[in-house]
Amino acid sequence: MKIQISTNQQRQSGPWGFLTRTIVLTLATIIAIKLLPGVRIEGGSVWVAIMTALVISLLDNFLRPILIFITLPFTVLTMGLFIFIINAIIIELTASIVGPFQVDSFGYALLFSLIITALNYLLELPNRWLNRTTYKPRGDKDTDDDGFTEYKEVQ
Repeated sequence: MKIQISTNQQRQSGPWGFLTRTIVLTLATIIAIKLLPGVRIEGGSVWVAIMTALVISLLDNFLRPILIFITLPFTVLTMGLFIFIINAIIIELTASIVGPFQVDSFGYALLFSLIITALNYLLELPNRWLNRTTYKPRGDKDTDDDGFTEYKEVQ
């Protein structure tokens, strides 16, 4: 179940949306690997970075909701901070699935997930800016109080 806050934050769907999100996640993964010494890709291949981004995306879409549901009491008790632990678990699982992608410790997985989240947000800003709804005037009217009933004080 997805909760949609507004139409402005709606993600692009279909194959182009998936491709865009995969490219953004791949770039974020490459940048985060360069920033953290405890996370690395053996050989430095871009294909391994793409595979890592795909596995993170698949685990995030299919396993994360199950983990959030199972750990809901902990998430509520920690006021949502336990979701960071779930993200680090997903990074650790990705490291066990994709062989050349290695994470030294759980702490590095936690830092990697935080950096990925921040970079993913920053790299998706241009896409959000391009897909924003623009202001459209409602015609020749100078006021925006259509249907407004005037309030008169009763003395």
